[in-house]
Formats: sequence, C-alpha cells, structure tokens
Amino acid sequence: MFKFIHAADVHLDSPLRGLSRYESAPVDSIRGACRRAFENLIDLAIEEKVAFVLLAGDLYDGDWKDYSTGIFLNQQMGRLGQHNISVFTVAGNHDAANRMTKSLDSPSNMTTMSSRKVETIKLDDLGVTIHGQSFETQHVDRNLAAGYAAAENNTFNIGLLHTSLDGREGHAVYAPCSIDDLRSKGYQYWALGHIHKQEFVSKDPWIVFPGCVQGRHIRETGAKGCVLVTVENGIVSEVEKIPFDVLRWTLCSVDLTAVTEVRDVLERVRKAIEIERTSVDG
Repeated sequence: MFKFIHAADVHLDSPLRGLSRYESAPVDSIRGACRRAFENLIDLAIEEKVAFVLLAGDLYDGDWKDYSTGIFLNQQMGRLGQHNISVFTVAGNHDAANRMTKSLDSPSNMTTMSSRKVETIKLDDLGVTIHGQSFETQHVDRNLAAGYAAAENNTFNIGLLHTSLDGREGHAVYAPCSIDDLRSKGYQYWALGHIHKQEFVSKDPWIVFPGCVQGRHIRETGAKGCVLVTVENGIVSEVEKIPFDVLRWTLCSVDLTAVTEVRDVLERVRKAIEIERTSVDG
C-alpha cells in the first residue's frame, strides 16, 4: 500500500484579485495566501508519509517579479526531500510563460517532465509508472494525450497531463482531448490540471481534476486543496478530498424581503455572513 498527493494550479505568488482595494481587507494575508496554501500541501505530504507528490501544471503564475518565488519553492521541496518524498510535475501554460525557471536548477527531488516528447518514469520499488509531457509554449492546442504511451504491464500507470479535456466553462482550451483518448491508454489514474474547480471526471479509470490549491477571486468559490490517493495491490482504494486553502471565497445570498430600515438590512447581512462562515468545511 502507498499514498500519493495529486495537486495542480498552485499559481505561486499570484495576487488574489478583488480584495486588496478594500480598506479593511487583510492585505498581508491576501498576498501570502498561495504560499501558505502550498505550505499546507507540503505539511500534508509529510504527515501522510506519501510516496510522492504529483503537480499537474501551473505551479507558477507566469514570470516572477524576482527570484524569491524560486527560493521559496526550493525551500518547500527541501522539506519534502528531508522525508525522501519525490515530486513529479508537468509544465502548464502559465509555467511555459515563465522565463526565469530556465536559468535555475530544479531541486534534486523534483522532476519536471520533458516538453519535447512524452516521458515515462518508472518507480520500480513501488511498481508505478508515470507518463507525462510538459507544455513547450504557453499556447498548446494539439492533443498531447494522443502521444502518451500505452500502459506498462504489471505496474500502476499514472498519466500526468495539463489539459482542458473536452472543454470547461471559464477556462481556455489547452491540449484538448476526450475521455476516450485517456481511457484508451489503459492507465489506472489520470492526474489532470488546468481546471480550477475540483472534478471527478471518471472513476473507471480514475480521471481527476483536483482543482486549484487556493481560490484567487470570486469566480473560484468553495474549498480548495488537493486529493490524497491510496493504492492497494495495484488498485485505487480511496481518493480523498483534502481542503487546505487559507482564504475562501463564497457567494452569500441575503433575503431582504419586507425590510425597510437600513439597520435591518445590516443585521440580515451580518447574520447571513455568520451562517456562511460557520458552515464552511476545512
């Protein structure tokens, strides 16, 4: 038995849009939200003693303002390295737009899959084979999944892919493919990225979008985090949703029927917000 984490769309140091312009907003917390969420991911990996971590693209958010983002990432990868936890990732459209990463060496326990061709990595001690290909440019409109190798025999096959699949509302089309394209490879698990809303596309085989790790604006509502996958005897026995976001967006409806006084409006708003705040998970 072993466990692994599947996460995607970290967007390190991406600003949270729509709050900082308000005078009472917690500006410092907002600025550091993506980093703190990523730290929670690292904490989870260590606590659960996972065998490895999969990051399915958009670890970064385009070019960095400076190298502090890369330094932070290396520090977090170092924490995993101290526990012998490897990280496997593919570059997504935002990663491909980052020019600074090309001048830095990756942490020793972090492998970024090739963008020139599909890469296959075997973890013989676990009986796992990981297949993946990074984006070479920011805009990839061809079906990358079509070039993935067929499943290896007698091993647990994982496909690591940044894709819009057959299209999702609110997301640009990148590396489009169909569910049948993925099923045809014979893998046991497809670790997808790019769609920021968590979605279990299929359970036979498992095809999963874990969603982003931290909502960044009002269109990214609800709990955000990753999935924790347990594999026993070459079969997925559990896929657990793990929220670890540090700031959460929600749409709060307030019924103002028959309200005529401003003070009553404010009181109903206060109660609605309190109900929303106490009912959240995570």
